Amino acid sequence: MMDSMDALWAISRHRGDAIVVTTMTANAEWPQVTKNPAYDLPLSGAMGKASSLGLGLSLARPERRVLVLDGDGSLLMNLGSLVTIAHVAPPNLYHFVFQNNVYRVSGGQPVPGAGKFSFVALALAAGYAAAYDFQELEPLEMSLPQVLERPGPALICLQVPSLRERAPYPITPTSAMLSRFREALAKAKI
Repeated sequence: MMDSMDALWAISRHRGDAIVVTTMTANAEWPQVTKNPAYDLPLSGAMGKASSLGLGLSLARPERRVLVLDGDGSLLMNLGSLVTIAHVAPPNLYHFVFQNNVYRVSGGQPVPGAGKFSFVALALAAGYAAAYDFQELEPLEMSLPQVLERPGPALICLQVPSLRERAPYPITPTSAMLSRFREALAKAKI
C-alpha cells in the first residue's frame, strides 16, 4: 500500500492547471501539497458529492482537466454518479478514489463491503473509458502522465492504509478556499 500523502504529492506534480475537487481526508491533506491552490475546490459537508461536482465542472470547462480526489466511503454514498459520469463521458474527468476501507474522517468505522468489491470493476461496468488500481507509489508515479493524457472519464483507485486518525495538518476554512477559487475564476474570465 502507498501512503496517501505520497500519492497526493504525485498527483500534485502531474496536475498541471487542472481544477482539483477534494473531499473527506483529501480536504485536510491536499492543501499541504498543492502547487496551484487557486484552482482547488474543497467540498465539505457533502459526503458523496465530489464526483457529481467534478462532473459539472468538467462539462462547464471542457478545455481543462478536472481531478476529483474522493474517498471510498464517500463514493459509496453516491455510486449512481459512476453511471451518470460514464453516460455523459467527459474526456477531461479523472476520478481518484483513496481506498482505505474505513470512514477515516468520522472515526475509522469500516465501510460496507470492505474487501468484497472493486471500484475499478464498478467503474468499468458503469462505462468509464478507463479504470486503474494502484497499490504502490512507484507504478502510480510512472503511470500518471499517461493516465492523465488518455481521454476520460477515468477512475484511479489508490490503495492506502486504513488510518483511523485525522491528519495533524491545519485546516483551511472552506470559505477561504471558495473565495480563492472564485477569484481565480474571475481572473481567468470564466
